[in-house]
Amino acid sequence: MWGGMVMFSKRKALLAIDQGTTSSRAVVFTPDYKVVATAQREFQQIYPRPGWVEHDPDVIWATVRATAREALAAAEKAGYRAEAIGITNQRETTLVWDRATGDAIHNAIVWQDRRTADICAGLRDAGHAGLVSDRTGLVLDPYFSATKIAWVLDHVDGARARAEAGELAFGTVDSWLIWKLTGGALHVTDATNASRTALYDIAANRWDDELLGLFGVPAAVLPDVRDSAGDFGRADAAILGRELPITGVAGDQQSAAIGQVCFNPGEMKSTYGTGAFLLINTGDTPVRSKNKLLATIAYRIDGETTYALEGSVLSAGATVQWLRDGLGLIAKASEIEALAQSADPDSGVYLVPAFTGLGAPYWDAEARGALTGLTRGSGRAEIARAALDSSVHQTCDLLEAMAADGVEARSLRVDGGMARNDTFLQRLADLTGIETVRPASVEATAWGAAFLAGLGCGLFASLEDGRKLWAADQSFTPAGDPERRAADRKGWHDAVARVRSDAV
Repeated sequence: MWGGMVMFSKRKALLAIDQGTTSSRAVVFTPDYKVVATAQREFQQIYPRPGWVEHDPDVIWATVRATAREALAAAEKAGYRAEAIGITNQRETTLVWDRATGDAIHNAIVWQDRRTADICAGLRDAGHAGLVSDRTGLVLDPYFSATKIAWVLDHVDGARARAEAGELAFGTVDSWLIWKLTGGALHVTDATNASRTALYDIAANRWDDELLGLFGVPAAVLPDVRDSAGDFGRADAAILGRELPITGVAGDQQSAAIGQVCFNPGEMKSTYGTGAFLLINTGDTPVRSKNKLLATIAYRIDGETTYALEGSVLSAGATVQWLRDGLGLIAKASEIEALAQSADPDSGVYLVPAFTGLGAPYWDAEARGALTGLTRGSGRAEIARAALDSSVHQTCDLLEAMAADGVEARSLRVDGGMARNDTFLQRLADLTGIETVRPASVEATAWGAAFLAGLGCGLFASLEDGRKLWAADQSFTPAGDPERRAADRKGWHDAVARVRSDAV
């Protein structure tokens, strides 16, 4: 026995496919949470117009296949053999493809994309926001998949008629990857991804006919919805080099919550990737927010659904990426920590990264970004600090909205690329006023998918097996002057007010 668990053969492993917004990754884990192989490929972001964001579906697939094969080969060379595949993915991103050929009929429309803002505004004006919120736990916003699907069907010649005839398939990225991995044998998704489409009744656990009618989405395009751990088919041997079962699937933020062992009500995590997403487990009942947070499915296992309350920030790591690629202020993302440390802490510079609007708790699709408080003394360091602080302030906004909904946080588990930055995490603890905990491994998202795959193939018996494997690396305790914190928060709120679409 080891740590209360059965020791596994050292050769057994699990492959996690982590398909994100800016890159595709493959990570091979041992069942005791050790990384034995990784592979990653970034890919191009496509911006056809301001506020529009697309990905090439063939590039998504090519990078996933290449990284999976590379990681599997490296693991085999190191003496490990994957038993199953877990998939985690950027959520809400929408693909529509031809069932006969397997070819996408349009680029993937990314979760950040705001092209359907007018459609959402029209539906709100017509009084449909309450229906969407009651059934799905979501707000009426272009972030979610429903209006993206309708847009594709209405803007690709003949697509709507073909969809109604059953010739086309819709999927979030997980469905697309399963279709490709299985050679078109399965058109499926899991409950977490379904809950992000604005078409799924999260209490009844089924696609909702009234919402399908409201958004103009034919039922014939929808995938079957399955538990997050279980049978999702088998990857074809010709694709990955050998046949492998796919036994775990979850959207990236739910996968991170699983990786951070948020299995009990009140346990909370925040992931800092392209965006930032805070989830708190609410047990077997969805919490209906009065402050524009989202009720969502955390996971569904053995037919039992666990829910979460979520706050979504649209730009976190993407803000750092913009400093690197858009402004050229840094050569690589890791440089931002030292640069921010050299800034004047009293500069009064704020960056509101509303590049594609603002997420929770504002949900303002028309807001656009701004740098405020600039003086002649402002420089690269002050802008870098403001960029990091923007993710901190947006997290504070989410926690304050959760507190207003009666959900209090005592500790925040963090992961994602930005969680490697000690300066950022201390600032996060200082401004939120709560302990911030970084786990021993920041691979929570990929591990969540691997753990689900282990549950689905029988390597793990229950969620508690995952809890035994989690360990903290470092805790950051709140410090600093409360008056300074209050002034900082006021400066942020003033900056946000300037970019809101309803600002005078």
